[in-house]
Amino acid sequence: MENLIQIFSKIDSILWGAPLLILLVGTGVYLTIRLGLLQIVKLPLALKLLFAKDDDANGEGDVSSFAALCTALAATIGTGNIVGVATAIKAGGPGALFWMWVAAFFGMATKYAEGLLAVKYREIDKNGQMSGGPMYYIEKGLGIKWLAKAFAVFGIGVAFFGIGTFPQVNAITESFNVAYGIPILISAAIVSILVALVTLGGLKSIARVSEIIVPFMAIFYVIASIAILVINANLIPATFGLIFKSAFKPTAAIGGFAGATVKMAIQNGVARGVFSNESGLGSAPIAAAAAKTKSCVRQGLISMTGTFFDTIVICTMTGVVLVMTGVWNSPDLAGASMTNAAFCKGLLMPSLGKAIISIGLAFFAFTTILGWNYYGERCTEYLFGVKGIIPYRIIFIVLVSLGAFLKLDLIWIIADIVNGLMAIPNLIAIVGLSGVIVRETKMYFDKKVKEEYKEIEELNVASGK
Repeated sequence: MENLIQIFSKIDSILWGAPLLILLVGTGVYLTIRLGLLQIVKLPLALKLLFAKDDDANGEGDVSSFAALCTALAATIGTGNIVGVATAIKAGGPGALFWMWVAAFFGMATKYAEGLLAVKYREIDKNGQMSGGPMYYIEKGLGIKWLAKAFAVFGIGVAFFGIGTFPQVNAITESFNVAYGIPILISAAIVSILVALVTLGGLKSIARVSEIIVPFMAIFYVIASIAILVINANLIPATFGLIFKSAFKPTAAIGGFAGATVKMAIQNGVARGVFSNESGLGSAPIAAAAAKTKSCVRQGLISMTGTFFDTIVICTMTGVVLVMTGVWNSPDLAGASMTNAAFCKGLLMPSLGKAIISIGLAFFAFTTILGWNYYGERCTEYLFGVKGIIPYRIIFIVLVSLGAFLKLDLIWIIADIVNGLMAIPNLIAIVGLSGVIVRETKMYFDKKVKEEYKEIEELNVASGK
């Protein structure tokens, strides 16, 4: 097993070297410039569209824009927010959290572009379902079919061996085993049965579950984190000071922490950030394509809020609690057990902290499994047609049941590798179609300005001005 881990680690370090990190962040920087800081300027509008009544409810699609976002968030808010942040800080020091923020900021522009292209190039499959995502905008937009197929293959790989199964199930079973002594076999069996019951119902079943669980658990987790910040308010300045300092200077060995270079902080922060919010990965646009909407820009704006909620809000909460409580440098803690210890210490109530992490992780990871089941299914449908959907679901459920018994280190390395392979075709397409993204954005907001001006003129006429 150790030799296998070393081999995969070598592949992982090559794949997630400077070229891919530059491509990921660089794509976000490029789009940020071309779109005029859209993730700042238009974030209030994006949040307004998310919570406002859907004017495009009669548009083509399978689920509402909010349900599509919840499905995407179901896939993104998972172990990356609880275990992934702990893994990043354990390896790269507190500064890794800063680089997660940087990746998320520019990733919001990337996520906007993905959502926009997904709706613009989507189509209806033989089952009458809406299909879209990178495989469609790569083929129809760029005209490179082999690259679209490569993305779909890698997408199935991520669903089977990456974010979709192994890390999520492993995190759920480990968390309940550590917290409550529940045997891993029992937890794995329960998760597998629940996944089968929901996923066999298709997108609408997944969306219904996601709309209920995702907002509830996100709010619950954030409130618990804020409670820790309030209890330990005197430590907030020093905590953020350490995060910013460690982002630009090597982190010295402290307690059980072996020390980390700035390169380690950047690499772990960006890699774990991408694992968490999936900006640039090409997964979220598969869900966005199913939204009932007439405007690709509108859906792009709504999709953009996914990265904001996932990393800027939830990952930040986890990271700050880990650094504030000091457990990040504990020699015997890693992954879920580290975050669990941080919440127990921060809340001054071990039983409450244990419950929050165990239950939160279980729900977050479960919904991630559901979301990635759908992503892999759409990739399968693209490659093999609707006849491939049932065999895919069966294989997925079997892999979910096996995920609890794999070594944690190997799980994260495999997830990183398939994530990186999936991101490359998607990022090539986004850069190649950047002109389309900018043009659609300009047309939408020009039209919006004209409509607002017309409304003002009509009001003025009506009032006799």
